[in-house]
Amino acid sequence: MDFSYSEEQQAIFDLASQILSEGSPAEKLLALERGDGPRFDADLWATVGEAGLVGVAVPSEYDGGGLSFLEVCGVLEHVGRTTAAIPYFETAVLGALPIAAFGTEEQKKSILPEVAAGRKILTAALVEPEGEIERPGVEATATESGFRLRGVKSYVPAGQIADLVLVSAATDEGPAVFLVDPKADGVRIESLETTSYRPEAKLTLDGVEVAGDALLGGLTQGREIIEWIDLRANAALCNELLGCLEAALEMTAEYSKTRKQFDQPIAMFQSVSHRESDAYIDTQTVRLSALEVAWRIAVGREADEEVAIAKHLASEAGFRVTFAAQHIHGGIGVDREYPVHRYYVHARHIELILGGSTHHLRRLGRMIAAA
Repeated sequence: MDFSYSEEQQAIFDLASQILSEGSPAEKLLALERGDGPRFDADLWATVGEAGLVGVAVPSEYDGGGLSFLEVCGVLEHVGRTTAAIPYFETAVLGALPIAAFGTEEQKKSILPEVAAGRKILTAALVEPEGEIERPGVEATATESGFRLRGVKSYVPAGQIADLVLVSAATDEGPAVFLVDPKADGVRIESLETTSYRPEAKLTLDGVEVAGDALLGGLTQGREIIEWIDLRANAALCNELLGCLEAALEMTAEYSKTRKQFDQPIAMFQSVSHRESDAYIDTQTVRLSALEVAWRIAVGREADEEVAIAKHLASEAGFRVTFAAQHIHGGIGVDREYPVHRYYVHARHIELILGGSTHHLRRLGRMIAAA
């Protein structure tokens, strides 16, 4: 089986690697995290947009690259490697992909070219304060001109910097998804403090009026759209987490070759080499499962079970690898200003977005029981 990328794919990933590596030095990330505003690098985001990376999977008729989910995941791996302060996952996966798949022609024409150029940030508010995402707590009441939304959403990624939010809500016909302007009357965005500094927000909708054309897909398609986004978001997160683990492992291997005790590099000690070997095996396991789900989704194959397995593996391995990296680094590994700690907190954060290890293990169990 050939796991290599095509020349075009490799060129895209090399470009992403160059832009994100040069645009995310540790000093710059630290300055953003120490600042008062959200962890967001507007200049880097503009550069990524101009390079065509944000719209890599946006259809070409809407000024995108016309490529597949596989290329999106490849770029996300480099976002994870650099912990770049940009809302790539939120915009490309949570926003652009579902609009391209389910949006009306008017919605696509008005939104996707702006996304492809990096001029519009998207996200999705799917997580409930309590309960599963398939059963939205926000209520959408039909009005003469559209719908009125009322309720609360938790942990909206990049909610405080988004220009448009996909909001799941319950209607008389069942779940539905609406395109909501976060600046509309009745919308309240409250920034949340996160350990990794990734921007997240609580979204409150207090009688927000949206027009009928704000509905994404049909009134009976809400559950399908929510599950469609959830599947791709978790697959994408596995690939972003893969980048985190690879970078943490490379940094740790380099450190253990140069850090000496008893006049020998610590990599020479059996306990350290065993720990790094286990971390390498974990990382390769994540790589294979993450690439598999990205490929299956890109070519249109069923991937529900595979994504649940991949997210479970990535969540478990993510903790082990980044914790080993911290441990081998010793005292500086827990210094919040040292880069290896950044990989640890980002890995834990990515693990918990849309459900961690136990959540996906339970989901897999339900699939097996229902088979």
